[in-house]
Amino acid sequence: MRHDVRRGGNPENMAGRADRERAAMVERLRRRGISDERVLDAMRQVPRERFVPRDVAGAAYQDNPLPIGLGQTISAPLIVALSAAAMQAGPDAHVLEIGTGSGYGAAVLSRCHRSVVTIERHPELADRARRALEALGYDNVEVRTGDGALGAPERAPFDGIVVTAMAEDEPPPALLDQLAQDAALVCPVGHHGSGTLTRFRGGRAEDLGAVAFVPLVTGGAT
Repeated sequence: MRHDVRRGGNPENMAGRADRERAAMVERLRRRGISDERVLDAMRQVPRERFVPRDVAGAAYQDNPLPIGLGQTISAPLIVALSAAAMQAGPDAHVLEIGTGSGYGAAVLSRCHRSVVTIERHPELADRARRALEALGYDNVEVRTGDGALGAPERAPFDGIVVTAMAEDEPPPALLDQLAQDAALVCPVGHHGSGTLTRFRGGRAEDLGAVAFVPLVTGGAT
């Protein structure tokens, strides 16, 4: 059997290293204030290295975003965990994610909730994410290509919505309209990629902390 030396040698050793790094990541998240055990368990289960390009897979469990192509990034683990926990949706929830990216966030949500619809405007990223999710058996995720600002009205209402790109002043109205009663939408809001992660629920907005995200682009898929 040949081993790919460029990717770290023995596959069993690589898998063990990834398991250790994933466990260490979860402990860091716990120390940073993530207390939702379902989210922590999901982060412990989902192999983040399978959702990033090979040339950055060795950095999969570092506490920072990573490039995934087309000018997009996979969010830092803390942001993924914080957004998922901030929805405060139960295990039987039906949730929506805007901005599939690599598919990692959808994978985490799929371990926490009954079903996930995720929308990505870049067809190439959507296809990659779909393949990665299918390969890992996350069969309760539906990946769509399109304008995330429109949501998925025919699948509404949603018990929670996560947006993974920066809205300028407020979340798209269509997304707020697709929330179930008392459900929360978690979305970064700001300008020029810098702003505040905000939870919108029941007509109120709650700041969750400063963040940096790529801008939310609307107006159709590209």
